[in-house]
Amino acid sequence: MSAILIAVAAFLCLSVAALGTMHIYPKLPARHRDEDTNTVVRLVANIFVVMASLVFGLMINSAKNTFESIDDNVHSFAINLILLDRTLRTYGLAGNDARQYLIAYVEGAIADPERVNDALHETRNAGQQRLDTIGNSLAAIQPADRLHETMLAEARQQYNRIVEQRWTIVEQSEGAIPMAVIGMLIAWMTLIFASFGYRAPPNAVVITMFLVSALFIAGSVFIVLDMDIPFTGAIKISDAPLHRALAEMKV
Repeated sequence: MSAILIAVAAFLCLSVAALGTMHIYPKLPARHRDEDTNTVVRLVANIFVVMASLVFGLMINSAKNTFESIDDNVHSFAINLILLDRTLRTYGLAGNDARQYLIAYVEGAIADPERVNDALHETRNAGQQRLDTIGNSLAAIQPADRLHETMLAEARQQYNRIVEQRWTIVEQSEGAIPMAVIGMLIAWMTLIFASFGYRAPPNAVVITMFLVSALFIAGSVFIVLDMDIPFTGAIKISDAPLHRALAEMKV
């Protein structure tokens, strides 16, 4: 389920819980509206306020760590692309085919939003096939002397690091926050908003505050979930490192 749908669901749950409780409260029997009942409702709500705060804080930290980790890996990935290009450039004419395949791979990664995250299986295969072409080209090179043999070995090591980093980013990009945790958090927040609506005066100011609060909380949930999958949505990993790598290759 996309982050925007979850955020909309959260907004509806919180709004309906608060406004529904506020609407139902006057119709409850007198024994359900006494001060002792109100005290118990507030105490239970306070427990879930603390628990929801802790869980939401952990979600924010997890999304932040995922985003920063992938961003660091993309920068490192771009650096290794540049290093491989420079090694092939130094190698000479025999490395030109591999260089052209490398440039084509980076161009394809930039042109396609999949870049290194490869959201679909078919796209994963396409990205890996472009990398395999580079590997096959490196494997076909026959070094003329010890110097070229050393450079070729270095180029193959760099290529292997690029493949490893690419798949590391692919695996990291699927999100780390379980849906069960998201569902539980929304359920807790719904209970909290229901307690807010209990004995709340039914006027325009209170209703507006409930709606605005629900909107901001839903927006916060959206931001956290969007950051957790950093190659899609509104908050994305920048492809500037790949653009810089491509510009360096074409110099």
